[in-house]
Amino acid sequence: MTTLSTGHLPALLATSFRAVMDRVHEQLAAAGFDVRPAHGFVFQYLSFHTTATAVDIGEHLGITKQAAVQLIDELTKRGYVERRPHPTDRRARAISLTARGRECVDRVVAAWTEIEQRWATLIGPDRLDRLHDDLTTLTDATSGGAPVPLRPLW
Repeated sequence: MTTLSTGHLPALLATSFRAVMDRVHEQLAAAGFDVRPAHGFVFQYLSFHTTATAVDIGEHLGITKQAAVQLIDELTKRGYVERRPHPTDRRARAISLTARGRECVDRVVAAWTEIEQRWATLIGPDRLDRLHDDLTTLTDATSGGAPVPLRPLW
């Protein structure tokens, strides 16, 4: 069956992502992690930026510094991130994941891996590999080859 020119594929990709994240957040809640989807985008960013500041996080998420500070305050109170002196900027505070924050990230990665394994069982590993390659090609073509940050659409 072909879906050429129906315009439904972008919506299907969005709902697939939503279904995955709903499943992951159910598992996190059952394991005692009190997080919401916006937190995951911060965790993902901090996983690759160990000296991030509130300004960096705000820019990444497309929100103001003040909104980023509020989000960081919330995550600090919940024990997922901590502020520490920035290694190169005496005026800034570096935000980093705590052990609990890293544990949450590890659980998300494990849940994503489990979902991918289930998908491989459903459609076969070769088709899943092709899907990965095809989605990479389509994303690169749509973005003009520019990196696309993983962040919420507010």
